[in-house]
Parts: sequence; C-alpha cells; structure tokens
Amino acid sequence: MAEITAAAMKQLREKTGAGMMECKNALVQAGGNEEKAVDILRERGLASAKKREGRIAAEGIVGSYIHMGGKVGVLVELNCETDFVARGEEFQQLVKDIAMHIAAAEPRYVSREDVPAEVLEKERDIARKQAKNEPKNANKPDQVIDKIVEGRLNKFYEETVLVDQPFVKAPEKTVGELVTEKVSKTGERIAIRRFTRYKMGEGLDKRDDDFGGEVAAMLK
Repeated sequence: MAEITAAAMKQLREKTGAGMMECKNALVQAGGNEEKAVDILRERGLASAKKREGRIAAEGIVGSYIHMGGKVGVLVELNCETDFVARGEEFQQLVKDIAMHIAAAEPRYVSREDVPAEVLEKERDIARKQAKNEPKNANKPDQVIDKIVEGRLNKFYEETVLVDQPFVKAPEKTVGELVTEKVSKTGERIAIRRFTRYKMGEGLDKRDDDFGGEVAAMLK
C-alpha cells in the first residue's frame, strides 16, 4: 500500500473540505489514489461539508450527562443553523452522545486550534527528547525525528482533543467524523462550541482517614 503522507492528507483536505482523519481514512481505503479518495468522501457525504463552514450556526442546545451516581457531570453546547434541526430527535441524540463521550474520554479541548501554544510546544519538546533518548533512534537524521515527533503529537491530539478522539460508542470513527456525518444528513452546519466536565471532589484535598489506626491509638 502506498504511504499516506501528511502532504497528501492536507491536499485532499483542501480539495474536499473534509477533516484530516476522514482524508486519511479515505486515502488508506483508496490505496493512496487521490481521485478515488475524493469519490469515497463524496459517497459518504463528507466532501460537501466544506460548503457549510461559512454559515452561521447560532441555534442549538446545551445538553447534559450525569454518570456514576452523580460522580461525573458534563455540559456541552452544540450549535446548528435552525431551531427546527435543534429540536429534532437526531440532533438531540447527538448532543447526548457527545456529552456521554466527554464524561468517559475526558477531553481537554474541543479542537486542535484550542490547544494553547505553550502546551503544544511543551508536548513537542518532550516528544523530541523522548525520541532522541531512545537507542533505536540514535543515528537517525533530524527529518526522521521530526516525523516521530509529529506522530506523537497526533497521539496527544487523539487523547486530549474532543473532535480527534475515537467515539466511545463506535471507535472506528472520531467525534469529528460523527459530527460531519450529521452535517451531511441535516444539510446544516453543526459545531461543538464548548463543554465543561465536572468530577466530584476534583481539585479538593481529601482527608486520609485511618479509622483502624485511630482505634488502635485510642486503645493504647
């Protein structure tokens, strides 16, 4: 199979407007052939999503999800273009699914653009040091190290960025791909604007009680 390069993915993305992961998957399925990849994206309804990016998505709903007997809670705002779509069963289910995913997967950012520059630079620096410290990379040129670093940054995105995370109910697709599928079905722009995840007691200093030790101390 032909190597799927970042340049090929970027070029396909610019041509179709589909997300990077959708482009990668289409190129893999097409064996690296760009024209076939475009057809694959069109068949999935992903290539047309670009046309809707400029539209204003000011409607939508704020959905919630509570898990583990109230130990974890999520609020997420999902936007669309019309109240008609926002009130639809499919849109409402999408909000619930995304909120549940956030509760389970603990993303930190909505998109890659939301990752602060200093955080990204720190991750890049750590990835580079790790790569250079591995014996198997001792004699590899900087260009190879750069590719290793980018690969590890992609892994960082998959772990921390909501739209890049594998969807918990269907890991073969990302949350971003899930949203894009709904765009093609509704014909409207749909966007995850923001979310907040609460975990009971997070950030609080908790007592480290040793009941057995206290009883033993009292008996002495």
